[in-house]
Amino acid sequence: MTKKPYYITTAIAYTSGKPHIGNTYEAILADAIARFKRKEGYEVFFQTGTDEHGQKIEEKAKAAGVSPQAFVDGVAGEIQGIWDSVGTSYDKFMRTTDLYHVKQVSKIFKKFYDQGDIYKGYYEGMYCTPCESFWTESQLVEGKCPDCGREVKPAKEEAYFFKMGKYADRLIEHINAHPEFIQPVSRKNEMMNNFLLKGLQDLCVSRTSFKWGIPVEFDPRHVVYVWMDALTNYITGIGYDADGNHGENYKKFWPADLHLIGKDILRFHTIYWPIFLMALGEPLPKQVFGHPWLLMGDGKMSKSKGNVIYADDLSRLFGVDAVRYFVLHEMPFDNDGQITWELVAERFNTDLANVLGNLVSRTVAMIEKYFGGTVVKSLEQNEQDPDSEFKATVTATVAKVQAKADELRIADAISEIFTLFRRANKYIDETMPWALAKDESKKARLNDVLYNLAEAVQIGASLLDSFMPETSAKIFTAYGGESRSFEDCAKFGLRESVTVTPTAPLFARIDFKALEPEIEKIRKAQIAEAQASQSPVKEAEAEVESESVPEISFDDFLKVRLQVGEIIACEKVPKSSKLLKETVKFGNETRTIVSGIAKHYTPEEMVGKKVVFVTNLAPRKVCGIESQGMILAAEDENGTLSLVAPEKDINSGTVLG
Repeated sequence: MTKKPYYITTAIAYTSGKPHIGNTYEAILADAIARFKRKEGYEVFFQTGTDEHGQKIEEKAKAAGVSPQAFVDGVAGEIQGIWDSVGTSYDKFMRTTDLYHVKQVSKIFKKFYDQGDIYKGYYEGMYCTPCESFWTESQLVEGKCPDCGREVKPAKEEAYFFKMGKYADRLIEHINAHPEFIQPVSRKNEMMNNFLLKGLQDLCVSRTSFKWGIPVEFDPRHVVYVWMDALTNYITGIGYDADGNHGENYKKFWPADLHLIGKDILRFHTIYWPIFLMALGEPLPKQVFGHPWLLMGDGKMSKSKGNVIYADDLSRLFGVDAVRYFVLHEMPFDNDGQITWELVAERFNTDLANVLGNLVSRTVAMIEKYFGGTVVKSLEQNEQDPDSEFKATVTATVAKVQAKADELRIADAISEIFTLFRRANKYIDETMPWALAKDESKKARLNDVLYNLAEAVQIGASLLDSFMPETSAKIFTAYGGESRSFEDCAKFGLRESVTVTPTAPLFARIDFKALEPEIEKIRKAQIAEAQASQSPVKEAEAEVESESVPEISFDDFLKVRLQVGEIIACEKVPKSSKLLKETVKFGNETRTIVSGIAKHYTPEEMVGKKVVFVTNLAPRKVCGIESQGMILAAEDENGTLSLVAPEKDINSGTVLG
C-alpha cells in the first residue's frame, strides 16, 4: 500500500553563532513529530538546515578575519553537529549557499520582476541588522526593533520592492477559509489584526549596502533580500524549479504539511511566504505552527550573565534523552516555557529516575528474582482486581497519545504516557509482588502480575519511542521485545512469554550539588568570553558611567604599569569570532595576551605593531588561555576602534610615565 506523504520543516537556523537550547528545541520538536508520523504510517520528509546570507553574516566574517563562505561553513557544521547530537532524524539538511538553491532564488526573483510583482525604488527607514528588517518610525517600539528589541539605524538605499498589496485580499480570504492554517489561534489573530487588516506596505526585497547574498541576475549591484532567499528553501530543498521542471520530491511532498517555526518569525511565514507562493502560482503550506519560546527562569539568556544553556552541555550532564524529555514535556502549547539547570535536574529525578527508571528496573529485577528471568501469558480468564482496570488504562493510552500528538500538543502526549507509567507503579503497590512471592500457592498470581507489568512497560515504551528513542530501545532490549505499532499498543497480551535481561538503571538519580561545580565552570567561561569580546573601553563603561568616574590619587595612578609591547605573533582564538591571542615582547620578556578586537583587526594586521599594554593586571583565563595583560584602545560612538600606540618608534618594554 502506498504511504501518504508528510512534509515537515523547521525554520533554517541563522549561521551567526552557536544555537542555544531554545533554538535546539525546535529541531527536537520537529524530530518528535516526524518520528511520530512515520510510526503512524506516513512517508515523512523532514527538512531542516541553515540560513547563510545577509549583512550580519558579512560583518561577523569580517570581524573573524575570514571569508563569509568560510565563516558559514564552520557555523553550519556546528549547527548540524548539534542537531545530530540530539537525535534529529532529518531527511535533508538544507543550506542556502547550496548551488541549486542559489540558482533557483535568482530565477524566482527574475520571474517576479518579469510578471510585474517587483519594481525598483528607494528605501529610507530604520534598519535592524540582526533581523535583516526595515521599519518605519511608527512601527518601532520605544525606538527599537519591534521583533527583537535591539537598536535600529537609519538606512537609505536603492532597492527592489515586492507589491504585497496585490495579493493581500487573497491571503486574507485563504486564512479565513482555512482556520487551521496558522496555529495556535492566538497567532492567527495577531497576524490578521496587526498586519493584514491594517494594510500591507510593499516589501523591500533587495539590498545594495553589502555583498554577501545572492546577486540579482539582471542588476548585480543588488543582492536578494535574505528573507526571500531563506523562505524559498522550503521548495528548492525538495526540487522546485522556477522553469517548471520540478523534481519528484517536490511533486510528491508539496505543499508542506507543517512549517514549524518560532513565534517571532511568524509574520515572515504567514504573510510574506504565502504571498511569494501565490505569485509563483504554487499551493500554500497546509499549516504554520508558531511555537513558544524556551526562556531562562530569570529571563533572557545572556553570556554576560553566564546563563546561556547549550544542548551539548545539557546532554553531557544529563544525557540526550533527558534533554529531549525536558524540552518536549516542559514547553506548553502556546505559552513560553522555562528552563534552568535546577529544573532539568528536578524533572530528571522525579519523572525519569523515580517514575520510569524505577518501574523498569523493579519489574526486571522481580522477574529475574522470582522466575529466573521469564514470565508467561496466563491461561486464566477470570481476572482479579485490579487487573481489568489496569489493562484498560494501558490500552486506552494510545488513542489519547495520538489525539494529542496530532494536534501538536506534544507535552500533553508525553504526559499521557507517563500517566501510564505512574499507573504501573501504583499497580505494583496494589498487588505487592514481594508479598505474593512468600506464598508458593500464589506463584501463578505473581507470574500474572509481573507479566502484566512487562506488557504495560513495553506498550509505554512503544508510545515513547518517538520522543525518547534511545530510552525506548534500551527498554526493548531489557524486555526482549521491539517497538509495537499504534494498532498493537491497543492490545494487551500479545506475547506468549517475556524474557528479561538485567540492565543498568536507565536514569540514576542525580545529586544536583555534585553538578554545581561543573555548572559554575560553564557559567564563568561564558562570562569570561563575553567580557573578553568587549573592547577595553566598553569593559570600563560596563563598570561605571563616564560622568561618574571617581577621582583617584596620583599614588593610585602610579600603581598602573603601562608598557610598550611589540606584537611578534597573533592568531584567532578557536571557537570565538571576537578574540585574538597575541604573543607580545616587552624587552627581554614575552607574554600571551587575549584581546576582544577581532572585529576590528586581523591577526596579520597585528603582527609587528607596537602598542601600549597594562602589564600588572592579575592574569585571568579567557577561553582556556591565560591572558597576562590588557591592550589599550579607544572606541568612538560610531564603533571605530583604534589601538593606543606611541607617536614615534620606541623600544619594546618601555614604561610609560
